[in-house]
Amino acid sequence: MTKPLLLNAFEMLVPVHQSPGLWRHPDSQAGRFAQLGYWTELARALEDGGFHGIFFADVLGQYDVYGDSADEAVRGGVQYPALDPLLIVSALAAATERLGFGVTASVTYDHPYLLARRFGTLDHLTGGRVAWNIVTSYQESAARNLGLDTQIPHDERYDRAEEFMDVVYKLWEGSVDDGAVVADAASNTFLDPAQVRGIAHDGAAYRVPGPTLVGPSPQRTPLLFQAGASARGRAFAGKHAEAVFFASSTPAQARKYTDGLRAELAAAGRAADSVAVFNLATVIVAETDETAAAKLADYERYVDTDAALALFAGWTGVDLSGLDQDAPLEYIRSEANQSALAQFTTLDPDRTWTLREVAKFVSIGGRGPVIVGSPTTVADQLEQFAEEGGVDGFNLTSAVRPADLLEFARLVSPELRRRGLLAETQTASGAAATFRETVLGAGPRLADDHPGRRAAAVVREAVPTPAVPSPAA
Repeated sequence: MTKPLLLNAFEMLVPVHQSPGLWRHPDSQAGRFAQLGYWTELARALEDGGFHGIFFADVLGQYDVYGDSADEAVRGGVQYPALDPLLIVSALAAATERLGFGVTASVTYDHPYLLARRFGTLDHLTGGRVAWNIVTSYQESAARNLGLDTQIPHDERYDRAEEFMDVVYKLWEGSVDDGAVVADAASNTFLDPAQVRGIAHDGAAYRVPGPTLVGPSPQRTPLLFQAGASARGRAFAGKHAEAVFFASSTPAQARKYTDGLRAELAAAGRAADSVAVFNLATVIVAETDETAAAKLADYERYVDTDAALALFAGWTGVDLSGLDQDAPLEYIRSEANQSALAQFTTLDPDRTWTLREVAKFVSIGGRGPVIVGSPTTVADQLEQFAEEGGVDGFNLTSAVRPADLLEFARLVSPELRRRGLLAETQTASGAAATFRETVLGAGPRLADDHPGRRAAAVVREAVPTPAVPSPAA
């Protein structure tokens, strides 16, 4: 029997996330995306429905590749306007007890010292229910708005990411000991200075003497997500990730990815089961297969093809405007999101996609499969992805937001529970689990074979460096 599945809602603080045009559907509440109540209501409903987390995507620029303009994306509300997902996590944690929160943040446009503080703070305030989706970013518009003439080349972004990770590991894992907070009134000591140390990082991109501003949190390092199908992305995941997010359209495609990931883990000296794999999926469910099919047909009346192509162009850096819609799509190496284009080209050698097919596919559910049917049919297909594709769970997105997620919780979750396929979200003692415990089924901290643990040892073995240079320096 397939082991219990992990379920995240795949969301974004935008009017249109993965299904352009569906904001116009009568059942859509996407217009409430900027209201806190929308998200707290959704979080509570997801937790009641057995979901384990909400995974928040994020981008730092507009999608302005299609037709060399952002107009189509702006018109369609395609991931614009976009609110900052980090700022909502505390409120959602206060509204729930067990739900985890994965938040996307870029190593290209942030600083490791500041990011370590923000995620350390959230790990404290959520009781260890936070994860970081590590991205290198892919938009030219983001690069220009953040002070660059053009974006950093794809592989160079990953080189920079390696040093970024080294810094945050040192801050989270090695800078302050677990026993540093003594709160000893008799000696007038709150933190033991002997258990607080600088990290003395002096690298190519960052100079961080340390120490961290945030003491040890429940997980220390947040659960680490990563998404990337390029050669560099896979190698990065094999070294750093504890959970990966991938958009495969078939179980066979998923198996190709998961087998490759296990090889990367072995190359990095990590256990084959040290990473959980989440596949993107959009589920349209109703009481019967026929009713679900009718629901999909209704949804298709609202799709916005031009906005979908603007979304695709933003992902890939490839402008398909003005081209023959029946021409085959070919792989073009760009400095954008290489995994998005690879999904429709090199990762599926048995299929040739035309531009028209790509637009239709992306219009509902973005890059992932659309699973349509009764609760039994949906559960069967999810189980097939797990058994044949080797995935551990799903990042589930709504075509009509949030209706499709709520219907999944109402109809599919009970069927998964009946089959023993919905994992629990608490420890054996009954206490709420950290997000790492929920996803990996192990302890709240990084595994011993993770590079973050080795970075901590380097800091502890080094000669302590003062956090602030002396006046004589």
